[in-house]
Amino acid sequence: MKTKVIVIFGGVYSSLGKGIVASSIARILTEMGNKVSMMKFDPYLNVDPGTLSPLQHGEVFVTQDGAETDLDLGSYERFLGRKITKLSTVTSGRIYKEVIEKERSGRYNGKTVQTIPHVTDQIKSKIYKIIDDEQPHFLIIEVGGTVGDIESIPFVEALGQFRGEYGRDDVLFVLCAPLIKLQTSGELKTKPAQHAVKTIGNMGVVPAMLVLRSDVPVDQGTVDKLAMLCHISTENIFKSLNLPSIYYLPTELHKQGIHQSIYNYFGMKLNSKANISAWNKYIHKIKNIDRTIKIAIVGKYNDLHDSYYSLVEALKLTCWEVNRNVKIEWVNSEQLEKSKANINRAFKGCHGIIVPGGFGSRGIEGKILAVKYARENNVPYLGICYGMQIATIEFARNVLNLKDANTTEIDPDTTNKIFIYIDGRMRLGEQECVFENKNSLAYRLYKTDIVKERHRHRWEFNNEYREQFEKAGFKFDAFSNDKEKTVEIAEIPTNSFFIGVQYHPEFNCWPNKVDQVFSGFINASINHEKRRSKDLPKI
Repeated sequence: MKTKVIVIFGGVYSSLGKGIVASSIARILTEMGNKVSMMKFDPYLNVDPGTLSPLQHGEVFVTQDGAETDLDLGSYERFLGRKITKLSTVTSGRIYKEVIEKERSGRYNGKTVQTIPHVTDQIKSKIYKIIDDEQPHFLIIEVGGTVGDIESIPFVEALGQFRGEYGRDDVLFVLCAPLIKLQTSGELKTKPAQHAVKTIGNMGVVPAMLVLRSDVPVDQGTVDKLAMLCHISTENIFKSLNLPSIYYLPTELHKQGIHQSIYNYFGMKLNSKANISAWNKYIHKIKNIDRTIKIAIVGKYNDLHDSYYSLVEALKLTCWEVNRNVKIEWVNSEQLEKSKANINRAFKGCHGIIVPGGFGSRGIEGKILAVKYARENNVPYLGICYGMQIATIEFARNVLNLKDANTTEIDPDTTNKIFIYIDGRMRLGEQECVFENKNSLAYRLYKTDIVKERHRHRWEFNNEYREQFEKAGFKFDAFSNDKEKTVEIAEIPTNSFFIGVQYHPEFNCWPNKVDQVFSGFINASINHEKRRSKDLPKI
C-alpha cells in the first residue's frame, strides 16, 4: 500500500513529550503488524547536535550509520524495537548547508535561491527519500520546537506543500498541545490549545487530531469544548496524562482508540486480529515489580538528566528484565573532586557504579576517585567510553604507579600518555569488536567472537602500555576490527564485575532486548546487594 504519513507538531511550549507520543503511536502500529519508519525535523541551525553541550540539548544519540542526532531518535529505536538510520534525522542546518552547496556548485542554474521553493523542496526530498528507501506502511514525522517559532516555519510550509503533492488523504496532521490548570482557581484552561490550533491553521496546516498533555484528568466536557472550538471530532481528541513510565503510553493511547482513528482517517480496514497484547503483557510485568536496586551515575552533566537519557533508559529496561526497578544516585564528579572525604557517603547504599561518556577535563579527578572506590571496594563498575578511559588512568596511577598518567585530551604533555589521539578522526556509528580474550567475563556475557556496537570518541588506548597493564592484572578482551586494533573492552577479572567498554552499549537497549554488558552489570549489582545484606549485623 502507499505509505501513510503522520506528522506530529507541538503547540504553546516545547518539552510536551511529542517524541514519546510519536514513539507510542509507532509502537501501537508496529504491534499491529505494520512496518513503521520515523523522522525528526529539528529547526535549529546546527548541522547536527554533535557540538552542542549536553546541558543545552541533552544527550547526543548515535545511529548505526554514524549520524549524531537528537535524543528523541533513541526513543524511536526503543519503541520501534529496531535500528534506524541517518535518514531519520533532518535539521535546518543540514538543509541550508545542502542548499548552499547546490547553489555554489551551480545546480540552480543561476536562479535566485529562496526559502520557497528551494529550502522547502530540500525538506520534502528527505521525506520522499525515506519513503522510497524503506517503503514503510506508516511514516511518522515529529517536528521539533513549537508551532509559531520563526525557525520552524520552513518545515511547516514544506509539510503543507507535501500534503498537497502526496495526497491529502494520505497525510494526517496531529497537534500536541497542553491544558493548563490555574493554581488559583483550579480551572483547566483550554485557550492555549485553541490558540495553537489557530496558529498552525494560519500557516496552512489544519490538524485533524489533537493530543492533549495534562497533569490532571481531563473531563469529557473539556474535550467537547475543544472539539467544537477547534473543529476537530471528539473521536480524534486524545489525552496524554502523566504516567509512572513513558512505556505505559502506548497502552493508554490504544485504550482510547487512537489506532482506530488513524485507520479511519486513512480509510483503512482494521484487522480484527490486530492487537497490542504482547506490549500489554510487558507493561503488566513492569507494573508489578516492587524490588529496587540502587545504581550511582558519576557525571558532570547531572543538572540535566537528559544528558544521560539512553543510559537511564537502558538501566530501567535491564533491571525490568530481572524484576527490579532502578533507583539512580546522581553523583556530581566535580563535587566529589572537591570533597574527597565524602566519597563513602556519596556511594552509601549503592550496588553498582557507572562512569558514562563525556569530553573535557572538568570533573575528571572526581571520576578517577569513583573508579578507585569501586575497584578497591569490589563494587560492580561499568565504564562507558570516557568511563573506560578513566578506569585505565586510575589503574595506571594507583596500581602501576605512573602518577602523571593521563589522556592527551586533558594533558598533551604528560609523560605517560595512556589515551592518545590516533589519527584525528571521530569514530562514529556501529563497528565490529573482535574478542581475543575468550576466558574473560565479557566474552561469557556476549557468547560470540564479534559484536557490533556504536561508537562516539576520538581518543584511544595507547597499546604501548598493554603488556604493562596485563602483567598487573588489567586485561584487554576485545579490539577494533582494523589495523589500529583499538581496545574495545577491558576488565579486572579479580573483581566481581569491573568492565570498561569504549563503545556505547546504552544505544543498543530496547524492551525485551538489552545489551549483554548491562545484563552482566545489573546481575553483578544484585549479587553485591545480596552480599552486603548478609554482612549487615543482625538486630
